[in-house]
Amino acid sequence: MKVHVRYLLASSLTALLTPGLVHAQVGDAERGTAADTSDIIVTGTRVTGRQRLDTASPVDVLSGAALRSQGTTELGQALSNVTPSLDFPRSAAVDGTDSIRPATLRGLSPDQTLVLINGIRGHASALLNTNGSVGRGSAAFDLNTIPTVALDRVEVLRDGASAQYGSDAIAGVINLRLREARSGGGASASYGQYETSVKTARQSRDRHDGKTYNASVWQGFGIGEDGFLTISGDYLKRGHTSRGDLDRRVTPNAVTSRFGDPEVEQYTVFANFGVPMNDVWSVYGYAGYQNRDSTGAAFPRLAGNANNLTSSFYPNGFLPKINVKSDDINSAIGIKGELSTWAVDLSVSYGRNALTLHTRNSVNSTYGAASPTDFYDGKLIYDQIVGGLDVSKKFDFADGNSLNVAWGVEYRNEGFAIREGQVESYARGPLGVATYVLPNGALGSTLGSGAQGFQGFSPANALSRHRDNVSAYLDLEAQLGKLLLGLAGRGESYSDFGETATGKFSARYDLTDSFALRGTVSTGFRAPSLQQQYYTLTQPQVTNINGAAAVVDIGTFPSTSPVATALGGKPLDAEKSFNLSGGFVFRSGGFDLTVDAYRIKLRDQLALSDNLGTGVNSSPAITALLRPFNVSAARFFVNGLRSTTKGIDLVAHYRLVTGAAGNFDITVAGNLNDVKLTRVPTGTGTITVPALFGQQRIVSIEDGTPGEKLTGQLDWSKSGFGGLVRATYYGSVTQPASSLVDYVETGKHVIVDAELRAPLLRKSNVAIGVNNLFDVYPDRVPDSNVINYNNGGTAFPYYSPFGFNGRFLYARVNLAW
Repeated sequence: MKVHVRYLLASSLTALLTPGLVHAQVGDAERGTAADTSDIIVTGTRVTGRQRLDTASPVDVLSGAALRSQGTTELGQALSNVTPSLDFPRSAAVDGTDSIRPATLRGLSPDQTLVLINGIRGHASALLNTNGSVGRGSAAFDLNTIPTVALDRVEVLRDGASAQYGSDAIAGVINLRLREARSGGGASASYGQYETSVKTARQSRDRHDGKTYNASVWQGFGIGEDGFLTISGDYLKRGHTSRGDLDRRVTPNAVTSRFGDPEVEQYTVFANFGVPMNDVWSVYGYAGYQNRDSTGAAFPRLAGNANNLTSSFYPNGFLPKINVKSDDINSAIGIKGELSTWAVDLSVSYGRNALTLHTRNSVNSTYGAASPTDFYDGKLIYDQIVGGLDVSKKFDFADGNSLNVAWGVEYRNEGFAIREGQVESYARGPLGVATYVLPNGALGSTLGSGAQGFQGFSPANALSRHRDNVSAYLDLEAQLGKLLLGLAGRGESYSDFGETATGKFSARYDLTDSFALRGTVSTGFRAPSLQQQYYTLTQPQVTNINGAAAVVDIGTFPSTSPVATALGGKPLDAEKSFNLSGGFVFRSGGFDLTVDAYRIKLRDQLALSDNLGTGVNSSPAITALLRPFNVSAARFFVNGLRSTTKGIDLVAHYRLVTGAAGNFDITVAGNLNDVKLTRVPTGTGTITVPALFGQQRIVSIEDGTPGEKLTGQLDWSKSGFGGLVRATYYGSVTQPASSLVDYVETGKHVIVDAELRAPLLRKSNVAIGVNNLFDVYPDRVPDSNVINYNNGGTAFPYYSPFGFNGRFLYARVNLAW
C-alpha cells in the first residue's frame, strides 16, 4: 500500500482519539444494561488482579455480551468484527475448509495463534487446510466450536508468548473465559437471512437465502455456599447461500454452482463449575460438546460428459456436496489452593475433534452403472491430553515493590488418525484403466477415480500417530516503583523432533498516572502438527492434456515418505520466531488509548509445497519417480520459509455517561500490517524441482489478509433502549491464481452494521439489526478470468476478509431471569 494511505489511516485514528476494542461496550443485550467493564485479566501475566491497561503487553478484553450483541452466530466472525488485528475469511469451494474456517491474527498462519479455554490449552481441529484458502497448510483451533452464550469474556493477547504458554503462541493468545454464575439465567432466539442484490460479471439478481435460526439458553446454579455450576446450550440451523455467476456451458446460461456458505445444523452444550473443598482448596472444571453437520458444494458437473455418467444417473448434470460431520469435545478438571504460602493449580484436560466425511449427490465414474451416489469418505481424528502444574507466589517489599515468581510443568500427549472410507469413495473401478500417455510420459485416464467432488481416504492413507512432550517454565514479574519488569523462559522436549527453548523480556514504565511506555522482546516457536507431518491423500484433479481436459491423480504425502524424500522432503522442524513490540498507554477520565508497534521475524516456517509433476514442475524424471505410486503429481510440507511481519495496532475507547441522553461508548480500532517473505526454499532432493514453493503461495502469504483494517463503533443505551452503529474499513486483498493475469483484488471497502434495542418485559429486550447495511461486495471476478471463465463458480474472490454474501437482516429476542 502507498505510504500516504497508511499515513492517512494512522492520522485518522489518532485524531479521532476514540479507539479501544469492545471491552466496555454499552448495551448488554441480555440485561439491557451496560456490559461488565471490569478489566482484570489473567492472560499474559501471572500476577493476580492486574488490569489490561497496566500490562507490558497489549491485551484486549471483549465482553461476552458485546460478542452476542451482533448479527452473527459464529464466534470467529464476532471476534473479527470488533478486533482489527484478527481476520476470519469466509472461503468457499475449498472442501472441508468451507465448514471448518480458520482465523488469522496479524496476518500470520491460523495455527500460529494459541487458543486457551479458561487458561488451559485448547485442541486443534482434525482438519488440515490443503486447498487454496487463506491459512493453507494449517490445522488450527476451530473458534466456532465455542458458542458465545457460554462465554463471560474473551481476552486477546497481541504479543508473542511462547515462553509463557508454549507452542503456537507466535502471533498471540486468545483466552476464552467461560461464564461463572451461581444464579440467574437467560435465553435468546434470533432469526435472520440475506436480502441482497448480487451483481456478478454476467448478471444481476436478487437473493433471499441463508436463513438462520439460533436459540440459546444458560442457567447458573449454586453449589454449597460459594460454589457454582453454569450450564449453557446453543442450537443453530443455517441455510446455504449461492453467489455464483452464469455457467456458459449450459444453454440458456444459468447458475449451476452453489458458491457461498454451506448449510449448517449444530448444537452445543457447555458446563463450567467451581466448588470450594475447604477454606484453602477448591475444585473446578468444564466440559463441552458440539455436534455440527455442515454441507458445502463442489463445482458442478455437466450432462453429456462421459466422466459424469449423466445418462445413467444425472440426465441434467449434478452438483457434488461435501458433507462434514464434526464431533468436538473440550473438557478439563483441576484443583487449586495454597501450599506453604504458594498458590498451586493442578489440572488435566482432554480435547477431541472427529470429522466424518461424506460426498453426496456424486458418482465414481470408473464403476459405471454400479457406482453409488452417496459415499462415506472416511474420518479424521485429533485428540489431546494436557496435564499442567502452575505454582506462584508474590513477594511484597517496602515502598510498594514486589516480585511475583511463577513456575510450572506441563505434559501433553497428542494423537492423529485417518480412517479409510468405503471402497468406491477412493478406488479406480473396472472402467478406470489408463487410456493415454501424458506428454511427460505419465499414464492418464479420462475417468477420475473416487467420488467426484471429494475423494475418500484409502487403506494406504489410514494411520494412527501419537507424540508427547514435556515442558517447564519460569516466569518472573517485578514491580519496582513505576517500573515493571518481566522475564520468562521455557524449555520443551518433543518425542518426535527434539528440544526447543524460548524466552521473553518485557518492561513498562509509568511516566505519569496517565501515560506509560511499554515493550517486549521474545522468541517463539510452533511445533509441526501431527496433521502436517502425517496427513496423506490422493485425489483426482482436472488438467489440460493436448488441449483437452483430462484427470490425473495428485498425492499429498508425509515429508519423510520415499516419494517426498526423493523430491526434497525432510523431517519437519519447529517454526521459530523473534518478536519485538513497543508502544504506549494513555488514559484520562473515561478515555484510554494504546498504540503498539511490532515486528515478527519467522524462520523455518512451514508450508505445503506446490504440486510437483504438473506445470513448471513437470519433467520425465519426476514422472518416472511418481509412476510406482500411481500418481501424476505429489506435494508435501517443507520448512525453510522466512518472513518478516511489521505493523501497528491502535486501540482506544471513550465512555461518556450522561443523565439525560444516556450512556455512550465510542470505539475505534485499527491495524496496519505488512507481511514479506524474505526466503523461499528450493528443491534439495535427488530430482531437480524448479519451483518447490511458487509465486501463487508467496502472494497468498504476503497479501492474503488486509494490510489495513479500521473499525469505528458507537454504542448508546438509556433505560433499556439502545443502538449500535459500526463501520469497518478493509484494505484490498489479493487472491492469486496460476497466472499473473488472473490474480484478482477484493478492493477497498467499508462495511456498516447497525442494531436497535428496546426493552421487553422487566429484564428482557428485543433487537433488530442489519449487517452490511449498504449491501457491499468485494470486487467481482472479471468475466474473462480463468477461475470464473467457464462455470462461473467463483464469481467473487473467496479471500475476501468480509465474505461475499451481502446484506443480512436479523431480529433477536433476549430473555433474562
